[in-house]
Amino acid sequence: MNLIKLATILTLAATLGACSTMDRLANVGQAPALSAINDPTTTAGYQPVRMPMPEPIADTYQPNSLYRTSARGFFKDERAHRIGDILTVMVTIDDSAKINNQTQRNRNSTNSAGMGGIFAAGFNNITNNSIDPSAAIDFNSGMRDTGNGSVNRAESLETTVAAVVTQVLPNGNLVIEGRQEVRVNFEVRDLIVAGIVRPSDIQANNTILSSKIAEARISYGGRGQITDVQQSRYGQQVMDAILPF
Repeated sequence: MNLIKLATILTLAATLGACSTMDRLANVGQAPALSAINDPTTTAGYQPVRMPMPEPIADTYQPNSLYRTSARGFFKDERAHRIGDILTVMVTIDDSAKINNQTQRNRNSTNSAGMGGIFAAGFNNITNNSIDPSAAIDFNSGMRDTGNGSVNRAESLETTVAAVVTQVLPNGNLVIEGRQEVRVNFEVRDLIVAGIVRPSDIQANNTILSSKIAEARISYGGRGQITDVQQSRYGQQVMDAILPF
């Protein structure tokens, strides 16, 4: 059964490697293509965000009043608040973490059993007195585990990206999603930002800090010749996944 799984994995890896090789050969001498601008709600795998919501409150008007219960202000607000509106996300990430863990465990055990009387005499006759019957059975076992782990991470990212409001939740919060692609020579850098924002956190200049985004999904990466060189070959990745040592 393991051989069948191994053969299947190797076949799939070879197929993927062949497809990747053909794609790379077809794009020799060409810069990576930029993605087309599409409606995020029509992409494969898109699902509307569902979150716990309070009970809806119907709009009511007081006599001789210009306000309604759901109004956020008297004058028109130019900040993003409807589907299709655009706001600028100020992405600022400056994280660092340092963790050290060490564990050590030792265990030793010794067990012995012997025999006496007529059984010992018979045992001596059989073994010709070459084995001590008082310690005919002797077990010794030991175990020692030592583990060390450390994390030393530092990340810093500061940039801006425009995002589009893709959904308005019943409580007024906005679901946003934005993507930015920049191609320099033969390398494309991707920046993706998505999450849920509160309209009151959007500043007067229609910008919002990334720290104010709930359920934030921020991705910064790239594709192209430089990224290709930094990745291990498919064969090496497959062997790293299946080899037990």
